[in-house]
Amino acid sequence: MMDKTVSKVLLNDGLEVPAIGFGTYKLNGADGVNAIKNAIDIGYRLLDTAFNYENEGAVGEAVRRSSIPREELLICSKLPGRHHAYQEAIQTIQESLYRGGVEYYDLYLIHWPNPRVNLYVEAWQALIEAKKQGLIRSIGVCNFLPEHIDRLIKETDVKPSINQIELYPYFNQEEQRRWHTEHGIVTQSWSPLGQGNSVLENEKIVDIAKAYRKSTSQVILRWHIQSGAIPIPKASSQKHQRDNLDIFDFQLTEEEMIVISGFTTETGRTYNQDPRTYEEF
Repeated sequence: MMDKTVSKVLLNDGLEVPAIGFGTYKLNGADGVNAIKNAIDIGYRLLDTAFNYENEGAVGEAVRRSSIPREELLICSKLPGRHHAYQEAIQTIQESLYRGGVEYYDLYLIHWPNPRVNLYVEAWQALIEAKKQGLIRSIGVCNFLPEHIDRLIKETDVKPSINQIELYPYFNQEEQRRWHTEHGIVTQSWSPLGQGNSVLENEKIVDIAKAYRKSTSQVILRWHIQSGAIPIPKASSQKHQRDNLDIFDFQLTEEEMIVISGFTTETGRTYNQDPRTYEEF
């Protein structure tokens, strides 16, 4: 099975997770269940969902229909911005579990800091409590800047295990990744292949892919792995699901890594979702 070739990453709280996950955004309903079940059957063991994706139920159903035991899978969900207040956050975590039909989530993240609302510390305290209650195995954040994480640590003395951020070759987040490494926090990459932009047609990446007889997607995902980030690509077709997982049998050179990282720009965010100002509902 392919999953035996997938390397593992150890989080700062002792949880071990696969080096690549499966994104489920917009995989809803019966079609979503089928796509997610196929991904599990192919070898994905880390599944990424969120309260706001409105498909925690589809993920749970796919898990129940698969032949893989629940304890061999790691399911991640996320707290939405409108429920950062402590009691609301606790109830939302409970609702997430009911929606998915699972007894616990392996990972649960605050989806965005929403700094103007300024309740992300309360939300973090709720995640800490939910972990104590056994509802979550590992807690982390998404789209948090170092200043936000610093505040969490100072006010609660609990460090996130993961920060899931927008990351792909046109926005390589080098400084943020370095900060994560220095603080023992694992980087996860959302939209690791960009979101419908031109990165998959980039001529230099295409040339690198040809040299390895791989696709541009596989080369970019390999770049994430070697950058120390956990990519969570989404794919509906079995072919793309298989291809995205088949990235552990080659290694990019240091020069190739530098070339791919060199395409980054300061304005590389696809939809200009700057965590300093972006507010998630």
